[in-house]
Amino acid sequence: MNIIDSLEWRYATKKFDPSKKLTEQQIETLKNAFNLTPTSFGLQPIKLIVINDKELQEKFVEHSYFQRQVADASHVLILCIEDDTTTADINAYFDMEKKVRNVDEEVISDFRKQLIDMYKNKTVEERQQSAKNQTYIALGNLMTVCAVEKIDACPMEGFVPEKIDELLNLKQLNLKSVLLLPVGFRAEDDIMSGMKKVRKSLSKSIIELS
Repeated sequence: MNIIDSLEWRYATKKFDPSKKLTEQQIETLKNAFNLTPTSFGLQPIKLIVINDKELQEKFVEHSYFQRQVADASHVLILCIEDDTTTADINAYFDMEKKVRNVDEEVISDFRKQLIDMYKNKTVEERQQSAKNQTYIALGNLMTVCAVEKIDACPMEGFVPEKIDELLNLKQLNLKSVLLLPVGFRAEDDIMSGMKKVRKSLSKSIIELS
């Protein structure tokens, strides 16, 4: 199947088959896809939590407006942001760049200072919003990879982040949950699986300027 066929195949799965599990290789693929997602300046202010615990997943249901996908999916991926992006985080990125790319400090020093100053001039709320925006980039990347790998998924904003954070003690990790992505395999009786996609025509959704 080509990429468009794969995207036609995928849909927001409403009912997962709880008896089917993703393989370790499939989970590794998703973890690597997340880690390879582009982020602003490469700072990666986002984290991925991988949940594979049915008892814990069952507890998610009441905090997800009783949507069973979180309980019945093979795994639940939680996209999180860090509480803040600090000068230490920026310095850690540039120090890693020096090591990985074998570049001298003089090559990156001006950009390092510029980025530190830029983030200092933002409020904590602005830095958090920037990080939240990047979780959606990661979500899109993960969903495309799922489509290609024939992994079913259901992107979810419909949950209470504070309750999930409390359940997982995310405050201790300086993290806040933003999005949920249950992943696994569709149930044979999921009525949504056979429905045609409802999309505008290309002429109504695409504007070409030349």
